[in-house]
Amino acid sequence: MSTQTDGERRLPGIGKPPETRREFYVKLIWIAMWLAFLGSPVADLLRGGHGPVATVLGWLGLTVFAGCYVGLVLRQTGRPMELVVVRGCLAVLSVFAVVLPLTLGAQWLVLFVYVSVACGAVLPLRWARTGILSTTAALVATGLLLDTSPEYWLVVPTLLGGFSMIGVRELVRTTRELREARAQVAQLAANEERLRLARDLHDLLGHSLSLITLKSELAGRMLPDHPGKAADQVADIEKVSRQALVDVREAVAGYRRPRLAAELAGAQAALAAAGIAVDVPDDLPGLPGTQEATLAWTLREAVTNVVRHSGARRCTVGVARRETLGGPVVELSVEDDGAGPSGVPPGNGLNGLAERLAAVGGTLEAGAAPDRGFRLVARVPAASVGSAA
Repeated sequence: MSTQTDGERRLPGIGKPPETRREFYVKLIWIAMWLAFLGSPVADLLRGGHGPVATVLGWLGLTVFAGCYVGLVLRQTGRPMELVVVRGCLAVLSVFAVVLPLTLGAQWLVLFVYVSVACGAVLPLRWARTGILSTTAALVATGLLLDTSPEYWLVVPTLLGGFSMIGVRELVRTTRELREARAQVAQLAANEERLRLARDLHDLLGHSLSLITLKSELAGRMLPDHPGKAADQVADIEKVSRQALVDVREAVAGYRRPRLAAELAGAQAALAAAGIAVDVPDDLPGLPGTQEATLAWTLREAVTNVVRHSGARRCTVGVARRETLGGPVVELSVEDDGAGPSGVPPGNGLNGLAERLAAVGGTLEAGAAPDRGFRLVARVPAASVGSAA
């Protein structure tokens, strides 16, 4: 989904180079508007107070000056120029700003304002301030040579224009950084969503495929002697596969929120199919939806691990509300009497569960059971913590 505003679609963005001819002309018009302050030199030439040669050279000099200024500032709104080119353009502007007033009169002192603005626009920050102050000093010196005290009022526009352009440059830089930061945030959000979906699919398909594998093995063993029971197992496989397909579709659509009671029933069926005796609680404490969904995912992953890796004969599932120093929590425990920890680092399943629980303020503990086997304990706050798994 596009995040551009209507204004961004109509006008080229701040600090972005023109991407189309229309954007180029828009930026050109905005910069050319500031050439209106050249009205005083233009009026001086139109009055005809100079000879033909001086008038022609005046128009030529004014055209070159305006062209260098527009090209310099326009180029800097996109990709910066090479420093050599910047220095050359500034040298041309500075020379014309001194020569034209000395030859054509005090009306041309306004050119120093443009030199100051160009210094603030294109020079590195540590040089821009020096360039602006030097331009102002040159304005004062040229005004003294011309003996035109009223033109000293141009000192304020020269300083103000230059330092204002430095502020505009900082605004452009900040806008660029914000644009890049927004793109990074969007990328991180997309990565987080992909990670969440990967965890969901791992939990969904791992549980369902384990159950399908077990029932397939049972059907294969029953087929020679008990074809009717084998047919029942095949029918169960079909139901599980259809439900897995529905679950995957709902997970992709972002709608699925598993319920703890439903997962307990599914755990009983999966463990029974694997030939593992199971004890489950009769009553479940109330929980906010997000915490209940997180515990339901935890139970599913824990039971899948018991069926796949434990080799257990019995599994006990407990769900209880407990009071702790940090407040009331609901604790889910899954304990088996199987082979216990394998000594290898935790896999994607346990890592994903730890991330889910951390997202709702919960914790995960997994390790050897007190007697024999493996024990997993997950705790979540009994009240909403305002975050989603």
